[in-house]
Amino acid sequence: MNQESAREIDITIDKGTQRLGKVTLPLFVAVTSLGILFSINEIFMLGFVYHEFFYFYGMLAIFFSSAFAIFPAHKGAQHHMPWYDYVLLFISVICCVYMMVNAFKISDEGWVYSGPLTATVVSVFLWFLALEALRRVGGLPLFFFAAFFSFFPLFAEHMPGFLEGAGWDFLAAARFHAMTSESIIGIPTRIFCEMILGFMIFGVTLQDTGGAKFFIDVAYALFGTVRGGPAKVAVIASGFFGSMSGSAISNVVTIGPVTIPTMKKAGFPPYYAAAVEACASSGGCIMPPVMGGVAFIMASFLQVPYSAVALAAFVPALLYYWGIFVQIDCQAAKEGLKGMPREELPSLKKTLKNGWIYLFAMVALCYFLFYLKREAQAPYYASLMLLIGASFKKETRPSLKSIYHIIENSGKLLAEMLAMMAGIGLLIGGLSMTGVAIAFSSDLIHLVGSNALLLLIVGAVVSFILGMGMTISACYVFLAIVLIPALTPFNFDVMAVHMFVLYCGLFSFITPPVALASMVAAGIAGADQWQTGVQSMKLGVVKYLVPFFFVYQPALLLHGSWKDILIAVPTSFVGVCILGSAIEGYMISLGRIGWLARVLFFSGGMLLFFPEGYSNTVGWVLSLLTYITYKLWKKSAQPAA
Repeated sequence: MNQESAREIDITIDKGTQRLGKVTLPLFVAVTSLGILFSINEIFMLGFVYHEFFYFYGMLAIFFSSAFAIFPAHKGAQHHMPWYDYVLLFISVICCVYMMVNAFKISDEGWVYSGPLTATVVSVFLWFLALEALRRVGGLPLFFFAAFFSFFPLFAEHMPGFLEGAGWDFLAAARFHAMTSESIIGIPTRIFCEMILGFMIFGVTLQDTGGAKFFIDVAYALFGTVRGGPAKVAVIASGFFGSMSGSAISNVVTIGPVTIPTMKKAGFPPYYAAAVEACASSGGCIMPPVMGGVAFIMASFLQVPYSAVALAAFVPALLYYWGIFVQIDCQAAKEGLKGMPREELPSLKKTLKNGWIYLFAMVALCYFLFYLKREAQAPYYASLMLLIGASFKKETRPSLKSIYHIIENSGKLLAEMLAMMAGIGLLIGGLSMTGVAIAFSSDLIHLVGSNALLLLIVGAVVSFILGMGMTISACYVFLAIVLIPALTPFNFDVMAVHMFVLYCGLFSFITPPVALASMVAAGIAGADQWQTGVQSMKLGVVKYLVPFFFVYQPALLLHGSWKDILIAVPTSFVGVCILGSAIEGYMISLGRIGWLARVLFFSGGMLLFFPEGYSNTVGWVLSLLTYITYKLWKKSAQPAA
């Protein structure tokens, strides 16, 4: 089982560079190495001083341009590079290098307003290249959304209502997109170059040195024997890797081929196994310590350390995964599903002994992140320690071939991410030029009046709709600009509002009609997509509820007094446990429960989950009375039966 796991996990990473030949692949690895060294010089300030624009354009020249070599324009070009991809690659490099060389002039001489003709032409090329790269890596929905807002300044002055904004001519808009820090090299690109890049490298290094196999084996050793064990293993493994990758889809494709067949073999229906994997994978973006890349963007918007975002996200993420665990346990108990035989599972002691280097690397990462507050440098130190630790074992000792493989996989991932970030930047640029975001927020406040709950519901619906066709990073960035200012007058906790937008943007991954994570998992499991989507919603019910609750009670984000936190957090975990049991129709020590008891337990669980004094009191009373009454009724009915 373990060897199969390792093989399956390697499959998804190798895709992408298959278009490169015997000459272009080594060149790609060499260029990627140069980009990593360029990043290390910037992050550690090794002495080569240059303008920040020089660094950003340099990273675009290396990684953004590589997207045209790795990602095909259409399905027919997946295994070779057509001539036009070489042309686009060449033009992209030339444009980025031109901007890179003139970085000081762009900033100091105000080229965005009165740049030379060459700079204007290059700006136009960069604009269209960024859109094409986004289409290749992000898909058509995100492409059309970003394209609309990037061109929006050209006709904004003619739009009605809150869509009316400042008008720009084509060339001025092109210069703004290419030569300011508010568009292509705006917040997403800057955060990627300064923060996310290192964590992507760490994730690839961890996976390529055997970390994936290690953490899956640990999960199997801990939970493989308990009832519903394979499903609980899927939750742990997928939650961890989703945190690293930040992509629900790639996580399903990576971990799903290992966990879904094992769940089916243990007795779970195909649609249920697929739903478990989809829910666990879609929670990666909300699970510390890494949370994909969106948490770094959030920290930048909030102007707080990344550790503050990760700490705030910790309890809600645990509540979400705790809810899935409870429902899996109840389902397994109802169906009488057993765990896997111990002899088929890896030994925990042996697994930890052989994989101590991975735990050491994770501890080092957390130490640099949360104690030393060196967010940008942390993944580089952790990657170095991981490689050093791996060299002590013959099986994991890095070789030139393995290092080459790590750089190749890192380059593919970094090219994809930076192309995505540059394209998302165009969206921000269009909103910045026109000022429409401010008008939209004002009109939204005017529409809902003083009803904060209605505004939250509207925000959740908008987030869900945008999440259907956009990455979570793009969805969050857009709503952070457009929606969050509308929530500011209600005096909600600022972190809670930003986290609310992040959670709501993740709804679409498990909610029909789109439910991308559920669809992919259903394909792997051979299950019906709609049945999988409905089951995913059932398993992920906590994700729909918790953002509303922590907005009204920031104690769930560990914000507030210790008294509030010590009351709200444990009570919420109990509430989620009762809520999950009611949904599945099974309660510990009671067994299967009828519909009336389920309704009462569901109500009690909701009141306990909602962290407020009066509701908690009513929830405790209702849940305990229902439990005692049902216990006595079942005991008295047993002899008659």
